[in-house]
Amino acid sequence: MSDATLHALAQDPDDFAVQIADQIESFIVAVAEVAKGEDPDSAVPFLLLEVSQLLLAGGRLGAYQDVLPDERYEPDLGPEPDVDELRERFAYMLEPVDVYSEVFDPYEPRKAPVAHRISDDLADVVADLRHGLAHYRAGRTTEALWWWQFSYFSNWGQTASATLRALQSLVAHVRLDQPLEELDGLDTDEDLGEDDLAEQAGRVMAEELGTIGRGPVRRSVGEG
Repeated sequence: MSDATLHALAQDPDDFAVQIADQIESFIVAVAEVAKGEDPDSAVPFLLLEVSQLLLAGGRLGAYQDVLPDERYEPDLGPEPDVDELRERFAYMLEPVDVYSEVFDPYEPRKAPVAHRISDDLADVVADLRHGLAHYRAGRTTEALWWWQFSYFSNWGQTASATLRALQSLVAHVRLDQPLEELDGLDTDEDLGEDDLAEQAGRVMAEELGTIGRGPVRRSVGEG
C-alpha cells in the first residue's frame, strides 16, 4: 500500500468513520460482556483478543491524515457516562493479576517502571472511546474522528498498548507453564524502580489465573 493511499483521504471520511465506529462499539460491548463475569476463566484470553482488535482501529487512526474538527470549540456532550462499575468489576475479577509494571515512555531515557492496573486501563480506554462515540451518534462524524485520533495519540492508544502487553504476558505464562510472580503490595500510586519492583515481588503460580472469577487539550465550551 502506497503512502498516498495510506495517508490521504482516498477513502470517503464517512465510510472510514463507520468502520472505526463499528470497531469501537464492538470493543465496548465485548468488554462489558466480559465484565459480567459469566465466563471468568476465559476473561484474560477474550480481553487479549478484544484489545488486539481495538489497536487495529487505533493503528488505522494513527496512519490516517490529521483530522481537523469543524468547530473551534468541542460541542457540549453533557455528563460523561460513569465507568466506575466497569472498573470495579474488573478489579474484583482480575484481583490476583490486576497490577502490572510498565515503562511510560520507551524513548525517555532511564524512565523507571510504574505500576498500572488492567482494570483502570480498561475503564479509561472505554471512557475515551465512549466520548467519541457520543459525537458520532449525534451526527458529528468529523468531531468523532478528531476525538478518537487525538485521544489515541494522547491517551488510549498508549494505555491499550500497555494493557495488551500485560494480557499477552499473562496468557504466555499459562501456555508456557511458567510461574507468574506477584507484585505483592505494589501500590499504583507510587513510581517504583526496578530494584523496588524486584524487592516487592512475591510468589504466585500461573494456575492462579483459574481463580480470576472470584469472585485534549483542545477546546471546551467557554474557553476563549
